[in-house]
Amino acid sequence: MTHSSAGQDPGSTDPTASEAEATLESLGYHQELKRSMSLTDVVVYGLIYMVPLAPLAVFGITYNFSGGVPALVYLVAAFAMVFSALSYKEMAKRFPVAGSVYSYVRLGINKFVGFIAGWAILLDYLLLPALLSVFAAAAMTSLLPGIPEFVWVIVFVACAALINLRGISLTANVNKIFLAIQMLVLLVFVVGALIAVFEGRGSFSLDPIFQADQFSWAIVFGAIPIAALSFIGFDAISTLNEEAKGGGQTVSKATMIVLVAVTIIFVLQVYLAAIFVPSGTTFAPGDATNNAFYHIAGDVIGPWFEIVITLTSALIAIFANSLASQATSSRLVFGMARDGQLPRIFSHVDKRQVPRNALLLIVALSLVIGIAGTSEQELLTTLVTFGALTAYILLNIAVIARFGVKERSRSVFLHWISPVIGILVLGYALWNASTLTKVVGLCWLVIGAAVATYWQVRGRRGAGAGAE
Repeated sequence: MTHSSAGQDPGSTDPTASEAEATLESLGYHQELKRSMSLTDVVVYGLIYMVPLAPLAVFGITYNFSGGVPALVYLVAAFAMVFSALSYKEMAKRFPVAGSVYSYVRLGINKFVGFIAGWAILLDYLLLPALLSVFAAAAMTSLLPGIPEFVWVIVFVACAALINLRGISLTANVNKIFLAIQMLVLLVFVVGALIAVFEGRGSFSLDPIFQADQFSWAIVFGAIPIAALSFIGFDAISTLNEEAKGGGQTVSKATMIVLVAVTIIFVLQVYLAAIFVPSGTTFAPGDATNNAFYHIAGDVIGPWFEIVITLTSALIAIFANSLASQATSSRLVFGMARDGQLPRIFSHVDKRQVPRNALLLIVALSLVIGIAGTSEQELLTTLVTFGALTAYILLNIAVIARFGVKERSRSVFLHWISPVIGILVLGYALWNASTLTKVVGLCWLVIGAAVATYWQVRGRRGAGAGAE
């Protein structure tokens, strides 16, 4: 997917890299990226993309949906995601392609199903940059209510685009700084919350994890598409397959490390916030829901910290995710266009080795959707995760088809049991999504199937890469 974002390193003598390059050649690709990223580099990238402070923006929505057990929702979401993470791990090792679920399903099953997987996650990639700009705008409006949200949407989208147009190296360097700032602010919140508990202003409770009188699996799984937004990032990690030292082995290790790390970080912060919310609370629509976490942080630590954490979320965490999201989204569009699955105009790469046309498409869509969706955070959130979870289900099916059926693998758990559980859990979560989300999502998939059928009837082939 990011074949043209860096120069080749012809002097590489790493035998693992040579083996990965040979595999690429057998798949119809060429090694065009420099293998320079260590395991630590890939883990840092994954953490940046998944955003340590991601639950802040959707805390109120998750709390309301789950009936006051947001920590349980994140634990169940992590459980749901671990099986897809294992499937990404297996595909990364077998197909060292800097692609995404689109490439893995395409190579694991066939071109048609691969397109559907790519089209499904394209819903995620097309909407996520817009959704992030909406989150950031809501946070800034809470501090500066005199400035309309649509103005902030334009500012955030434009700033992210300007940085991405300068090249992926600048984006990566900026995000490393952003990650350090996020972790520092999160540490302040954790310490402040613990001090508040010791002072008697709050108490540890199992309520954020389980409430017998209000518990319902349907409610918990219905909230997963919202919480899962914080976990979507395995696909981004897989795009580094051709740039990581050790190729798929490194990417597969990083995938599992990042999953464990973000699960601990996410559950900790939502639990500590939830213990300060009175039992039976339902946040009112609008500002009370969208900025619930920020208000709680201010009450627990002080008004000054509400400003700090709001600015960190909007200007650092969400903006950093916007940068990575724009970059990754444009590269999926570029990859599908390069393979002849989208208009070829989006496969153009400029002199900075940036897929400029694909990036500009994402920018334009982010502006339109972001401005129109400033009051539709909940719908945009669930639609983003609908696309990702659908693509993850197809990825699990591809693992079964490729390893379990075609290769008759003896790794029963990895190639049969794990992907089957992943399919069932994610399928149940999607089933419990809102009716509007399912209708819009299914309409998107129907359009994708029509487009895929059109390409197939036209007999259109990939542009010399990944052909079957």
